[in-house]
Amino acid sequence: MDLKKKEFDLLHFLVVNADIVFSKDSLYERIWGFDAIGDNATVAVHINRLRDKIEQDPGDPKFIQTVWGAGYRFQP
Repeated sequence: MDLKKKEFDLLHFLVVNADIVFSKDSLYERIWGFDAIGDNATVAVHINRLRDKIEQDPGDPKFIQTVWGAGYRFQP
């Protein structure tokens, strides 16, 4: 699987912390850092790219789940 560095970092973080919900802001700070230029919309873009690469049906994800109003989690 061909993952860019930030995609790998994000996926690795979610897998290591499976079943824990993280907000976009929290993921952005943990993966990109406090001093990064950009915003938490970057997280959504990277989540979508990961889903395209690891999910059988990216439109109905089984692994990287959205918890509405809260954030994202990895469900093994």
